[in-house]
Amino acid sequence: MKKLALSDEILLTIEKPARYVGNEINMVKKDLDKIEIRFCMCFPDVYEIGMSHLGIQILYDMFNRREDTYCERVYSPWVDLDKILREKNIPLFALESQDPIKDFDFLGVTLQYEMCYTNILQILDLSHIPVLARNRTENDPIVIGGGPCVYNPEPIADFFDFFYIGEGETVYDQVLDAYKENKNKGGSRRDYLEMLARIEGLYVPSFYEVEYKEDNTIKAFYKNNGQAKDKIRKQVEMNLSDTFYPKKPLLPYIKAIQDRVVLEIQRGCIRGCRFCQAGMIYRPVRERDLAFLKDYACQMLKATGHEEISLSSLSSSDYSALQELVYYLIEKFSSKGVNISLPSLRIDAFALDVMSKVQDVRKSSLTFAPEAGSQRLRDVINKGLTQESILTGARDAFNSGWNRVKLYFMLGLPTEMEEDIEGIAVLSDKIAREYYAIPKIKRNGKVSIVTSTSYFVPKPFTPFQWARMDTPEEYIEKQRFLRGKINDQLNRKSIKYNWHEAEVSILEGVFARGDRRLGKVIYDAYKAGCLFDSWSEYFKYEAWMKAFKDNGIDIAFYTSRERDEEEILPWDFIDAGVTKEFLWREYNKGIQGKVTPNCKMACADCGAKVFNCGICYVKKGQEVTS
Repeated sequence: MKKLALSDEILLTIEKPARYVGNEINMVKKDLDKIEIRFCMCFPDVYEIGMSHLGIQILYDMFNRREDTYCERVYSPWVDLDKILREKNIPLFALESQDPIKDFDFLGVTLQYEMCYTNILQILDLSHIPVLARNRTENDPIVIGGGPCVYNPEPIADFFDFFYIGEGETVYDQVLDAYKENKNKGGSRRDYLEMLARIEGLYVPSFYEVEYKEDNTIKAFYKNNGQAKDKIRKQVEMNLSDTFYPKKPLLPYIKAIQDRVVLEIQRGCIRGCRFCQAGMIYRPVRERDLAFLKDYACQMLKATGHEEISLSSLSSSDYSALQELVYYLIEKFSSKGVNISLPSLRIDAFALDVMSKVQDVRKSSLTFAPEAGSQRLRDVINKGLTQESILTGARDAFNSGWNRVKLYFMLGLPTEMEEDIEGIAVLSDKIAREYYAIPKIKRNGKVSIVTSTSYFVPKPFTPFQWARMDTPEEYIEKQRFLRGKINDQLNRKSIKYNWHEAEVSILEGVFARGDRRLGKVIYDAYKAGCLFDSWSEYFKYEAWMKAFKDNGIDIAFYTSRERDEEEILPWDFIDAGVTKEFLWREYNKGIQGKVTPNCKMACADCGAKVFNCGICYVKKGQEVTS
C-alpha cells in the first residue's frame, strides 16, 4: 500500500485533501532503486493554480523521459495544512512518492509572479531546508529558480543556489549530467556550482557581489569566482516542433483553474508593446509546425478526456496557420463536444466566425485589451490598435449576436494625462453606442460592458524599465476620476467598472525592479506571517510596510523615480536577447508618441536576430529593414 505523509485523520480535517495525495491520471511512477537523480518541481502557489501551468507539465514530461531521473511535484500547502505541518513537525513532501523534499537532489521552483516570493520561503521552511543558500550543507537539495521572474532574480538571490535563465528544453540535460559527474568523483556542493557556472544560461548568485553608491544605486556588479561568466545569456529553444511536449498531461481529480488541454502554438510575439515583458523576453517568434499541433491535439485530448482545448500564445492571431488549425479542430472535435478556446485573439471576421462555431454567443463575452483610453497613449505604448479597429470589432461582434464585452486598460502609463483617463470612459461608452445603433428587434437584450483597470508596473527588459510608477495616492485619485467620468456617460448603466488594489501592485513593482537588499525584507515579512500575498484575504500590507521600515528600505526608491540611461540596473548582467540600446531607443520613441512597426512589417534591430529569428528575414534570405 502506498505510504502517506499525512494520516487519514489529518486528511479529513483539511480543505481539498486531493491537493496532497497525488495519484492523478497520467502521473509518472518510477522504481526509486533504479534512478540516480531525484528532482522535485515546485510551483509556489496552491495546487489548483500550479496544475494549470504549462511549463511545469513540459518539464515534468522532459525530466521523466530520462531513465536516470525521477521528477516529482510539490505545491504550496494551503493555510490549513501549513498550520498542521508546523504544529506536528511534519516535513513537506512530494506528491508522487510522499517522500520529504529534503531527501531530493534538486528542488526546482518556477517563478511566475513576484507576489509568490514568500511562498518560496514557505516551501523551503516546511521542507526543513535552510532558507538562505549560504547555510545549506552537502546533504541539502540544490535549489533552482526558473521562469519569467528570473530576468531579475536579485531580490530573491539569497534563497537560491542557482537560476536557470531561459527556456527549460535547452541545457537541463547538462545540469543533470554535471550533477552525476560531480557526485561520481566525490565533488562538493561548491564544485558542482562551479561546473554549472560554466554552462550557458546559468546564474550562481553567490559567485557575484554588488557594490552600491551613496544614492543607493548600483556602483558595480562583479564576480568573486573565476568560473563565473560576465554575462548570463538566456537559452532559447529554436525548434519547437522537435522538442519536449507532454502527450499525456497530468489530470487532477479536482477542478484546476484551467481545466483544459493547453496546446502552445508558438512562442514570442511580433507586436512590441512597450509595457509587455513577455513580448520581449520570449523573442524571437517561433512557431510549431501544423502537423505537430494536429497530432498533439488528438493525443492530448485522448489522454485526458478534456472537453476543451486552448490554443496558447502571446498573440494567437499572428500564428501563420491559425485558420487551418482551427478549422481542422472544429471539423475533428466539434461533434464530440470539444470546445476550442482562443485567448490573445484579435477580434476580426475570422475570429468571430470561429468563436460563433465554438461558443454559445448568448453566454460568452468577448475581450478587448485597448490598454489605454486615447490613441495618443496607445501610440506611446506601441499597442498597434486604433479606435476604429476596436469599434469595428465590437460592431461586428454585436451584429453576430454578442452583447457582453470585457475591456482591459492600465492606469499610470508613462506620459498619461487626464484626457487619456477620460478616454477610457468615452471609449467604453462608444462601444455601448455601437450596440444600441443596431435595430432593437435585432438586439440580444441589453449590452454589458465590463471595464477593468490594472496598475502599470514597469518590468525588466521592457522599454519602460526606466519609467516611474504612480504612488498609491496618485493611482487612487485616478480611479476616482475615472469612476466620475464613467458616471457622466450616456450609457453609464451598461458599464461596470472594476479596478485592482494599489498596494499589491506597488509591492509587485518593488520586487520587479529590486536588488539584493530586498531579500532581508522578504524574509522578515515571511517571518511576520506574510504568505499567499496574491490572495487578497491573506495579504498583510501593514506587515510588509513594517518589514521595509525595519530594514531601512524606501519603497519610493524602487517605484516612483525615473532611471537614467547610465544607471546600472540590477539585471544588467543578463543578456535576454533584446539589447539595452534597443530598449532605450524604444523608451524615447514611446515618450515622443512614435510607433514602431511590428516585426513582420520591419525589423527594429532589437537583438533577437542573433538567434536566427525567422521573422527577421524574408524568404529570399535578405534582412528586412526598417
